[in-house]
Amino acid sequence: MTCERVEQFLHALKWQRQLSEHTVAAYRRDLTDFFTALDKPWQVVDAQDVQAYLNREDLSKATLQRRLSAVRQFYRYLIAQGMTEQDPTALIRQQRKARRLPSVLTEAQVESLLQAPDVSSVLGMRDRAILEVFYATGMRVSELAAVEVAHVNLVQQVILVEKGKGDKDRLVPLGEAAVHWLTRYLRETRPSLCKQGGCEPLFLSQQGRTMTRQTIWHRIKHWARVAGIEAKLSPHTLRHAFATHLLNHGADLRVVQVLLGHANLSTTEIYTQVANARLQQLHKQHHPRG
Repeated sequence: MTCERVEQFLHALKWQRQLSEHTVAAYRRDLTDFFTALDKPWQVVDAQDVQAYLNREDLSKATLQRRLSAVRQFYRYLIAQGMTEQDPTALIRQQRKARRLPSVLTEAQVESLLQAPDVSSVLGMRDRAILEVFYATGMRVSELAAVEVAHVNLVQQVILVEKGKGDKDRLVPLGEAAVHWLTRYLRETRPSLCKQGGCEPLFLSQQGRTMTRQTIWHRIKHWARVAGIEAKLSPHTLRHAFATHLLNHGADLRVVQVLLGHANLSTTEIYTQVANARLQQLHKQHHPRG
């Protein structure tokens, strides 16, 4: 019965908040772990059970707080549906997580990363185009993996990011450098990757299939190692660099918000803090009284 109620909740949550399958799967894992650990049906879980779960030492605080959030939303759904009047999470305090600034590559590091692929090879040319488009648009890795050839307009130098997070399409400028490398990739190497014809995805794997976001991420890490970049990377590294470098060069915050596809300006504002932190670091390094 617990699994059935969880699936009903996830179905409702997906459509109400326009969540991706990846996000829904994360909620499912969190709720499954919670109820498996307690080994109790949802009807008999109480506040002591929730607190005992949160006192576990084998999971990080961030993981526990994320799972508490999922459980809290699950019980609020049950109450709204008239399935229960009790919320075992109601008296549990959720610690506010300190907002960490994203790690951002410098412009010099990004330039080294972009130049790392060997463009004399088929995959090297493809990866150079991937890196250039990624940095030029600030797309999410999942969005980049979903781009199709039909979404690219090289004449107008724009790319359509279709149904990103929040279920909204957006047009993003490519810029001359990305257009140059994308044009070369399309003309010189992509035809050899399209082995069976009718290849709709823009970026193709060695087998001529859609590249997964995991594959794209592994390729980025590979070229970062080749470029000698030792900074900590994440799948959003180039997205963070895109936003921060735009702000460093005077871009309006609301323009960056639109380009990133953020629903709320507050999400974009984190990059102003990154830019300010970088300015403070530069001041400390180079000012005689820094």
